[in-house]
Amino acid sequence: MILVFDLDDTLYEERTYVESGLKAVADYGESAFGWDARASFYFMLDILNKEGRGRIFNLWLAHHHKESCTLVSKCVRIYRHHLPSLSLSNDAKNLLPKLANQYPLYLVTDGHKVVQQIKIEALNIQPWFRKTMITHRYGLKHAKPSTYCFEIIKKRETCTWQQMVYIGDNPAKDFVNLNPLGVTTVRIHRGMYCQQVAKPGYDARFHIETLDSLTEVLNVNLD
Repeated sequence: MILVFDLDDTLYEERTYVESGLKAVADYGESAFGWDARASFYFMLDILNKEGRGRIFNLWLAHHHKESCTLVSKCVRIYRHHLPSLSLSNDAKNLLPKLANQYPLYLVTDGHKVVQQIKIEALNIQPWFRKTMITHRYGLKHAKPSTYCFEIIKKRETCTWQQMVYIGDNPAKDFVNLNPLGVTTVRIHRGMYCQQVAKPGYDARFHIETLDSLTEVLNVNLD
């Protein structure tokens, strides 16, 4: 059995990364312009909660009459390249080392390749995985729902699709192309997609609330 994991909102709470990035940008605003970092952080957090991530920096800079393409780009760079303090979810922290002792583990994650690599290093999970694969390194066309990275794993492990398990959280892209191949797909219901209703054919075969339930779903004993 080959176990493949998603990263964001599967192994850790992605919101913690987002908030860490906003704090880094708020600190920049204080050092560069004298804007109170705490006030800036909560201003951006309020935008995040109301409108999502799309225009946070535009609106924050506009609030201070400083919006420009140059400054927005500067904020994006700070956000993407900051060094976050991240922690694995408790269930992942408990389960991954046990699984790694018995099964080959892989990571397949979408997202900006610099950002995702920083997250992986901050979480210090490389020792448990045979390979961590950031799909954008292979070209945007190979992001999920593409099976490209999974095909690399299959070839590397000389396994069948039926021997592969994928654990992810996003029903819009994580499972739809793996299901027809016979991969065992497992959806963990947490993070921003926890309540999302999947389109027909898009959802995973199995559903869990925490990774603690994974061993039961897979019928494995790690003791």
